[in-house]
Parts: sequence; structure tokens; C-alpha cells
Amino acid sequence: MAELRRIAPGWPQHYLSELCPLLAPWVASMAAALKRGVVLLIDYGLPRHEYYHPQRDRGTLRCHFRHRAHDQPLLYPGVQDITAWVDFTRVAEAAVDAGLTVAGYCTQAAFLLATGIEAEVAAAAEGIERARLASQARSLLLPGEMGENFKVMALTRGLDEPLRGFALQDLRRTL
Repeated sequence: MAELRRIAPGWPQHYLSELCPLLAPWVASMAAALKRGVVLLIDYGLPRHEYYHPQRDRGTLRCHFRHRAHDQPLLYPGVQDITAWVDFTRVAEAAVDAGLTVAGYCTQAAFLLATGIEAEVAAAAEGIERARLASQARSLLLPGEMGENFKVMALTRGLDEPLRGFALQDLRRTL
């Protein structure tokens, strides 16, 4: 309960949200295995001030069954996908506590553009193949699709050079 008060002080009564109690041990286990390199985390998520916003009083838990979204995790046990967004501020805190550096944080769209997704699509053969790749790229890049909701975070150890994927956008200040 103390961690909940630290993360989101002053929650209104009846506020619901998700909290992953194993997040810090999970990050610590990754850190223990990483001698030198980069861990890239890509998922739906937000920094804490947006994740625990008063208007998000029903949390981020979503269920998907037969291409329909709902918020009833016990409705179709064992046959539906259940997901919750990531509090990227908690991830960053756990990473720093485990001795890692948060080397970048941005939207998926910015990361993919900085790493050359446009060149990949342009390099495809004309016709159906290029149209298929362009359609897939739109899903990954557009704000109404996955481009803004998905975030990318880089956790590093022993690397000093800037990472190309964060050249267009750096949202670490929002964490």
C-alpha cells in the first residue's frame, strides 16, 4: 500500500488501476544478466503523470475476444487476451535502481522513423509488396493506430554513444 501512495498520492475514492508488483524484480533480473548492451522495451504505455491521471479512473486493463475489446477479465476465462499498459516511469525507476541507464524513451513512430522504416518500405519492389509494407508501416506509425500509444524505452549498461532510434524524439524528461 505504501508504494501505491508514493506512485499516485491523492487518488480519488473508487479509483481503479493496475500495479505490477514484480516489475522491479523483473528489471533487476534483466540488469543482472546484462554485462554490456541495450535492452529495448516496446509496449503500450505512458509516463506516470499520464498513466495515473484522474480521468483514467478505470485503469488501462483491456480484454480482447474475437476482435472486440471490453473490460471484463472474468467474462471469457482462458480464451481472451488480457492486457494492461505499462507505467514507464516505474520501469525507469527500477532500471536506475538496478544500475542501468535510461538511454532513450520515445513513441514507436519516432523510433521507427529514426531507424529507417521509410527506407525499408521504399526499397521494396513496386506493386503489391510495397503496398503491403506501406499498409503495415501505417499501422505501426499512425497516431490512431500504434504509433503514439506504443512507446520504446532503451535501458543500457556500458554504452556511451547515442542510440539512433531516439534521434528524432527524446521523451525522458516526461518520465
